[in-house]
Amino acid sequence: MPLLLKDPAAPFGDVHGPMLTGPFAPVFDEAVMTDLQVEGKIPADLNGVYLRNGPNPRYEPKGDYHAFDGDGMIHAAEFRNGKVTYRNKWIRTADWIEDDIRGEETHWGIMQTLKGRTDKVLADTANTDIIGHAGKAVASWYLSGVPYLIDPITLETVATANYVSGPGNGMSAHSKVDEVTGELIFFDYYDTAPHMTYSVVDKDGKLLHTTPVELPGDRLPHDMGITEHYSILHDLPVYHDAEALRAGRHKIRFDASLPARLGVIPRYGKGNEVRWFEFSSCFIYHVVNCWEEGDEVVMIACRYMPSLKENGEIDEAKTAKRIAQLQMDARLWSYRMNMKTGEATEECLDPDRNVEFPTYDSARTGRYTKWGYLVDHDPMVLRWTGLRKYNTDTGECVGAWSDGQDDCWYSEPWFAPADNQQSEDHGYVITFVWNNKTHVQQLQVFDALDISKGPVARITLPRRVPSGFHACWMKASQIENWD
Repeated sequence: MPLLLKDPAAPFGDVHGPMLTGPFAPVFDEAVMTDLQVEGKIPADLNGVYLRNGPNPRYEPKGDYHAFDGDGMIHAAEFRNGKVTYRNKWIRTADWIEDDIRGEETHWGIMQTLKGRTDKVLADTANTDIIGHAGKAVASWYLSGVPYLIDPITLETVATANYVSGPGNGMSAHSKVDEVTGELIFFDYYDTAPHMTYSVVDKDGKLLHTTPVELPGDRLPHDMGITEHYSILHDLPVYHDAEALRAGRHKIRFDASLPARLGVIPRYGKGNEVRWFEFSSCFIYHVVNCWEEGDEVVMIACRYMPSLKENGEIDEAKTAKRIAQLQMDARLWSYRMNMKTGEATEECLDPDRNVEFPTYDSARTGRYTKWGYLVDHDPMVLRWTGLRKYNTDTGECVGAWSDGQDDCWYSEPWFAPADNQQSEDHGYVITFVWNNKTHVQQLQVFDALDISKGPVARITLPRRVPSGFHACWMKASQIENWD
């Protein structure tokens, strides 16, 4: 019989909004769990660590709560020789340590204040993304904060990364690692000119290159892409409301009169070398992957679909509100930029399904990937209801799985290559799954060749993993001191 959990009562009540209750409610301990109940068999050729980041506030927040406010907590599954160990641990950010010393929440959230205020200090939670680089895991925050280096096995916070530079002194979430060269590529963004900085870090964590990138004004980009020779930066029509910004508050605008611009810069290029390509007005939260095909730079992404009025025009206010509340309605999309002719083309690959939080074989970052793994997204709440495998050439969904679209909350799934990988999709897809009907928490492992067969291993945890944000897979060979 599976281990049953009662969903705990909302620890802070419901006065701070819905994202601290039910599947979002935080846990308050750090644990190491072995000898877990397994249905099926954990593959012996699956060796490495699945890490998932997300918000988990330790103390009652000040005012209204947004998921980006919660203290970052890593939930991890270490697979080793057919066995698994689960761990969870808060990221010891500077702000977490300050709260720990005082025994209460001393910072404010994004619904009350802005980064840079001294009277209402905004917490940098490092709760958004997690990637593997230079033997460590790197945790980052969506509003371009301080990156933290994490031991991917123990989950101990090792240090802050010392490669950030520029006016913002931060690193965006969704930096990219070229696993062929070992380089880490990231951008920073901020409210003052030039509004963006682009940087490259070497395989050992040393800053190699940084350059300012001038944007037309204040922007709120979320992701980027890289290819073998280029990086793709985003200038999207989403920015701070000017009046709110002057008052020190975080409120966003969407301007449908502006195009979505993608800027292609040589990996070691200067800001004035960016070539901008214009596309239909939209926002983009997440990129699948990018690569080069002849003269073209290709970016596959999840295009946020703007809300429309009855007359078919874009409803700017509603679109901005939904972006701010993480109510995603996205479609798998292809963008092509011809570096020779300057032509820009775009195509919807699947008009029918709202899919987001894309992943793939990270060893192919910046190179052609045929397969992507995405989640079905509930458009009204931050919930992923199932998994899908896509052909990025055709937009065809070639496999799907859910334990229950109405009941289940999936984490971002990641592809983990088999130890002796024979093809791009020879490996496994890993995700946490909370069933809100049965109150059973599992870690599930799928055969990536055919996820439609369901999990090859269901590992039941005696505790809930709160809904969170992004994840990654680090192979044994990527982890410092694996042995």
